[in-house]
Amino acid sequence: MTEIVQTVADLRQKVRAWRAAGDLVGVVPTMGALHDGHLSLARRARAECERVITTIFVNPKQFNNPDDLKKYPRTLEADAALLSAVPVDVVFAPPVEEVYPEGFTTNVSVGGVSEPLEGRMRPGHFDGVATVVTKLFGMTEAHRGYFGQKDWQQLQVVQQLVRDLNLPVVIVGCETVREADGLAMSSRNVRLTPEGRARAHVLYDAITTAATDIRAGQSDRMALREAAEAVRAAGFDRVEYIELRDAGTLMPSDDPRRPRRMLAAVWLDGVRLIDNIPV
Repeated sequence: MTEIVQTVADLRQKVRAWRAAGDLVGVVPTMGALHDGHLSLARRARAECERVITTIFVNPKQFNNPDDLKKYPRTLEADAALLSAVPVDVVFAPPVEEVYPEGFTTNVSVGGVSEPLEGRMRPGHFDGVATVVTKLFGMTEAHRGYFGQKDWQQLQVVQQLVRDLNLPVVIVGCETVREADGLAMSSRNVRLTPEGRARAHVLYDAITTAATDIRAGQSDRMALREAAEAVRAAGFDRVEYIELRDAGTLMPSDDPRRPRRMLAAVWLDGVRLIDNIPV
């Protein structure tokens, strides 16, 4: 099984030897409960780097709801077994006190791209993401960081962070991995009831139809409204947002000449699902 390292000192000893040998080091940050979406990131890193680290850390600073933090699955041994098949070189799974020792007071906040959508719905969430990602880059000293496009806004936040702070890491955004019916893979999907799981694909169907209609000339507003109506009609609990935004800034955009992204957040069976696609 892939070696599990829990301290920064032990990890850096390995990484500095790799770097001294001229190896390219990739890192795949995760919170564990791995699925094939995560594994696809590790495989991409494996294909592009001589050394690969996968981090597994359930970051308390990015949870708005304490109950959500408690419920988040922790499956380190099973995750390490999955990563052994990739294989990755090291699993870095630090305890909370290794990441946030007593007296830790620093907060990393990215403005602009972090503020709408998820930032509005989950205040402080992206501060937690930016803080832990900055720490993980410093701890791992990796050359490349691999992130999934399913969390599109998070990807933009991390890219902004790296640009603004001149961090010496290249961010690689990887395609969303989906189930056979189109549902974006997520660790939260296992919390859906069988009935909810059977209709969860409607979210992807609805935004895909809306994107197709917009490309065909339908008004943005009408297409988005019809997507939300389709989701509600399928028995979802609530639609938080289905919006069309500039792909880079995440500001509202009605300019089809610029890359745009349709982003959605909905609730089903008490589980919050997010997705996004290019338009």
